[in-house]
Amino acid sequence: MALTKSPYKGTRDFFPKQMRLRNFIFQKMAEVSEQFAYEPYDGPLLEEIDLYRAKSGDELINDQVYSFTDRGGREVAVRPEMTPTVARMVAQIHREVAKPIRWYAIPNLMRYEKPQRGRLREFWQYNADIFGAGQNGEVEIIQLAIAMMKSFGANSSQFEVLINDRRFVDAVFVDLIGLPADLTKKLYKLVDAKNKMDETKFSQEVSAITNDEKKSQTFQEFVSLKTITEIENFAQKYSVTDKTQPLLSILKRFEKLGLNEYVKFEPSIVRGLDYYTGIVFEIFDKHPDNRRAVAGGGAYANLLQIFNEQPLEGVGMGLGEVPLTEFLNSHGLAPDFSKPVLDFLVAHLDPEGEELTAEIASKLREKNKKVELFFGEAKVKKVFNYTDKKDVSYVVFVENGEIRVRDMKNRTETTTSLENLISGNI
Repeated sequence: MALTKSPYKGTRDFFPKQMRLRNFIFQKMAEVSEQFAYEPYDGPLLEEIDLYRAKSGDELINDQVYSFTDRGGREVAVRPEMTPTVARMVAQIHREVAKPIRWYAIPNLMRYEKPQRGRLREFWQYNADIFGAGQNGEVEIIQLAIAMMKSFGANSSQFEVLINDRRFVDAVFVDLIGLPADLTKKLYKLVDAKNKMDETKFSQEVSAITNDEKKSQTFQEFVSLKTITEIENFAQKYSVTDKTQPLLSILKRFEKLGLNEYVKFEPSIVRGLDYYTGIVFEIFDKHPDNRRAVAGGGAYANLLQIFNEQPLEGVGMGLGEVPLTEFLNSHGLAPDFSKPVLDFLVAHLDPEGEELTAEIASKLREKNKKVELFFGEAKVKKVFNYTDKKDVSYVVFVENGEIRVRDMKNRTETTTSLENLISGNI
């Protein structure tokens, strides 16, 4: 039986064309991160599964993790997310380093999920985290998220940042509604799916879970909130002002920063992972054909406690390259990477020019130019047929000891010396 040529379900082969786009995306991610003074880090592909059991939630552990028992009898997992790893690493060094700690990574992750548009089993995800900065860190990580999207050419007509606060959500779900833990978890899942359901079905499911008209009404009031004033009135009515203060404060700060065209309150944003304890947010694509979350994140205060360390507040975000690529394609923001880009293609038209073309290519590469050497004695027509498949700035022909340079953009050709060519005077 012949082996399949296809990759494992939910994974991809990255041919050079796809790698050109991926490298472009990763480069932008690194550039913007370092503009905000975030430093790169990385961790192992495998972690002990207890790291995720401690804080990531039942759904991730039971349904999504690729796990196995190694030869030493240890239960390990292919990393499905990066936040537990960064927490483990920060727990090792946070006492000795200056704070805040700003780190970023672009790890390869795997989750056993149903492959669909914008979601695969294997993916790369940009992660940025800041530790020890309080609400300033929450503001900065969202500023970083906005700057990241803008670096790809996106604007407020194409994406928005929807935020909420788990302290506020917990006050409503636990303190005001007060259902048993299993029903509270169902309510979390329901509100997370709110925008994917019609209003009638949503109301019916709320009533079925709460089984109480007053509790159902309170919940419906909560999920209908939109503005700062509405949040303030709700908080006063139900005496949860202290639980809404952090959320209101951050919303007002974004107004002062002039970013309220991007940042909106959305009560359905609760985020599924158990370790979030403060602000939570998602970046949403506004395109009608791709209305979905592109990225998300939030604040966590207690992750280091699983390593017997004192609490250290942190906030992070994750931006997957799969939904980001969908976003860029939906809005026509992805550059054309259908052809490889070269500065020079160098070819000789007679046998005597072979040595000179090799020298030209070598010296141009020393100048950090992308240079392809055309092997063998060439014909002009054959060279131009070849360059049609590539994005080449200049073609250098060597014939009878003469160097001719063809500007492929302007369709002009000049004769030059080796010295002028290498120095850029062409």
